Amino acid sequence: MRRRLVPSAWLLPLALLLTACGGNASAGTGTDGQGSVTLDVGDQKGGSEAVLRAAGELKNLNYKIKWSTFTSGPPLLEAVDAGAVDIGGVGNTPPVFAAGAGSKISVVAAWHGTSKGDAVLVPTNSRLTVPNQLKGKSIAVAQGSSAHYQLIASLKAAGLGLSDVHVKYLQPADALAAFTSGKVDAWAVWDPYTSQILKAGQGRVLTTGDGITNGLTFQVAAPSALGDPKKAAAVKDYLARLRRAQVWVYGHQQEWAKVWAKDTGLPYDVALASVKRTNSTRVAVAVDRPLVASEQQIADTFTELRLIPKKVDFGAFVDPRFNGDLPPSTTPAKS
Repeated sequence: MRRRLVPSAWLLPLALLLTACGGNASAGTGTDGQGSVTLDVGDQKGGSEAVLRAAGELKNLNYKIKWSTFTSGPPLLEAVDAGAVDIGGVGNTPPVFAAGAGSKISVVAAWHGTSKGDAVLVPTNSRLTVPNQLKGKSIAVAQGSSAHYQLIASLKAAGLGLSDVHVKYLQPADALAAFTSGKVDAWAVWDPYTSQILKAGQGRVLTTGDGITNGLTFQVAAPSALGDPKKAAAVKDYLARLRRAQVWVYGHQQEWAKVWAKDTGLPYDVALASVKRTNSTRVAVAVDRPLVASEQQIADTFTELRLIPKKVDFGAFVDPRFNGDLPPSTTPAKS
């Protein structure tokens, strides 16, 4: 029996949400606030601007925020490195690759959430029931993405390595097509793709990154912006607003899902499932030594696989000045 395909109208909106895959497009989306200082903020569709606006946190700005929307984390960090963007939000893996490339970046804020949305999916009718059965199977994943590391960690927990499986490096839109047409046995991916597949009844979770990966997301700034006292003050205020907005998301999950669905084109039920599984669980945490150690482990893993050309000292790419009294990065995610 041929598997039912995901509606093609979903593909483009979801492609715009990618936090950790490749791509290089960006677009200006306007300016908020007023004042002599302008903070150039890199964003992704349905990201920081949308949640700040929904939570009412873009009011009473005594500086300007100029928004630029990127398709994913890597090109956003390229813009940070070039000084075209002062700060932007990404997942846990793009900063590792940017650090490996010697980019001028500083992780200045972090949130810890569950990794239940980071999953290895198999088709609903698959005979696979446990991760060690992946040996010899084909798995789609975006190279260098957070899902890439989650796959490596999940395989290791099952006593396997990348050499034990047939990895197909595909960006999510292509991986989605391969998965739904039966051309791969499994797909390592993140929310909202996980929620999409589950809601469409096209697959089930074989394993997740929960308890395996660190569940961290970051705001990453340009050192040049942090060296400007006025911009550094704007960054501090911006981060405080983001932290308050995340608290708002936890208490307004349905409202946020409606905004997110409208902003991205996601079906509401997929957006709500992703909010409940992933987005609403995030807690603002400190950029601290355990965080650096966790990211260092990711960096070392990719260096050993020769996907990063040299040893990375991740501690050289963080700036903890905005921690304040935030709890440690190991603080449990909300449930």
